[in-house]
Amino acid sequence: MIPRLNSLWLHHSITLQLPSYFSLYLSSFLHHMATLRCSSHILVFPFPAQGHMIPLLDFTHRLALTATAIDLTITVLVTPKNLPFLTQLLAAHPLIQPLVLPFPPHPSIPSAVENLKDVPQRCLPALMHTLGQLYHPLLSWFQSHPSPPSAIVSDMFLGWTQRLASRVGAKHIVFSPSGGMALSVLYSLWMELPRLDDPRDPTAVVSFDKLPNCPKYPWWQISGLYRACVEGDPAMEFIKDIFHANIQSWGLVVNSFNQLERPYFDHLKRVMGCDRVWAVGPLLPLHDHDDLTVSVHRGGSSSVPLDHLLTWLDACEDGEVVYVCFGSQVVLTNDQMAGVASGLEKSGVRFIWSIKEPSVAHVEENYGMMPNGFEDRVANNGLLIRGWAPQVAILSHRAVGAFLTHCGWNSVLEAVVAGVTMLTCPFGADQFVDQTLLVEELKVGKKACEGPQIVPNPEELARVLAESVSREKGVERKGVMELRKAALEAVREGGSSAQDMEEMVKQLFSMQA
Repeated sequence: MIPRLNSLWLHHSITLQLPSYFSLYLSSFLHHMATLRCSSHILVFPFPAQGHMIPLLDFTHRLALTATAIDLTITVLVTPKNLPFLTQLLAAHPLIQPLVLPFPPHPSIPSAVENLKDVPQRCLPALMHTLGQLYHPLLSWFQSHPSPPSAIVSDMFLGWTQRLASRVGAKHIVFSPSGGMALSVLYSLWMELPRLDDPRDPTAVVSFDKLPNCPKYPWWQISGLYRACVEGDPAMEFIKDIFHANIQSWGLVVNSFNQLERPYFDHLKRVMGCDRVWAVGPLLPLHDHDDLTVSVHRGGSSSVPLDHLLTWLDACEDGEVVYVCFGSQVVLTNDQMAGVASGLEKSGVRFIWSIKEPSVAHVEENYGMMPNGFEDRVANNGLLIRGWAPQVAILSHRAVGAFLTHCGWNSVLEAVVAGVTMLTCPFGADQFVDQTLLVEELKVGKKACEGPQIVPNPEELARVLAESVSREKGVERKGVMELRKAALEAVREGGSSAQDMEEMVKQLFSMQA
């Protein structure tokens, strides 16, 4: 039996303040689209994880700004508990319609959970698999809609929508929240299916000889999603089919820009057998100081009010603050917490540390506890944020000079746009690939530590932290400032990302066949 579909319509408007560079981005795009009058409908389907939802919603925001020029309707599919993520988008764009479908149950996912942020990372395969149950409710919606979408833009973890798009005669575009290099590695894994005789061998290495620069990784740094794959397991076969379907899709949109990863976009075009690969990033929220409130609460609540945070930063000197954040999924072990805390304390640097709140289960399993007395000892030079941190606001502040990061792609792009040196500490997923790009290929980052179980050496970490904000700016600082300039140029009129966005919309809406 198909569940009843809930549709919520909001009709109101808001005056949106745009940063100057973003206005420049739109000028050439709207000029081109003024001659393209058509009535179009797109379905956007984000994967329910913060690092995936936020950039796709930013892409949707950018796409929606063209609505008056091309008579565009956008429907965004979410489950009930993920609807609040759309609040700002719906307020800014009355023509965007949310489609709310019930979250499909799964025995490995608690009944109250609908987002990866609320479960351990090991639940990712279950979440991907259970969302596939939305195929038939979504097909029913398409078949009953008086003006169904002519295109589906879905997250790379929702590749089964390619089959749905084929059935209803719609174009399918994959959205990658990961960078071009990371996506190239991921596609190679699922196409080539490399295996090891003994995966427990610490010296075992997987080589990617068909990729630019032929990267190599020890088995333990390979995607955990892939390593968990078991031949013949229905859930894992389903996930393999997701990535094969992605490669067969009509087009691919990547949150990156050509100057950052051009060789990997050329590689992805060869893999897909077409030129419909568009780098449209960096996709970031509004982040001028007058507009910071637009993006402060988009990922959740914070323990530190924005005005207090900015007042604290305003009292610091330029480039003297290290920002520490390991993403929305990672909860450190107690030993890791102690290592990071000791390194910060020994370094003597001013810092902001954003900490994911541990659950009761985390605490019981020795995760997420701050060392006794640490907060009191560093009260004069440190600020702790529990829960969601307004990361764009922090990184864009003049006082922040370095970023100790897990190398999640959203964090990488935000640091690049802010011109902040990255100290890398990857834990899993695509983060080891991102580290390779930053440290070895682009030389805009410096290794601090790596590995999901590694406990940082406090003395070594303290040294890296202190050097990162010293007056002697390294080659990484110069490199990231050059990338910052390239990123801003990419989204300006005539820039590579502006052109790719324009070309994507031109091909999507001028050919309705």
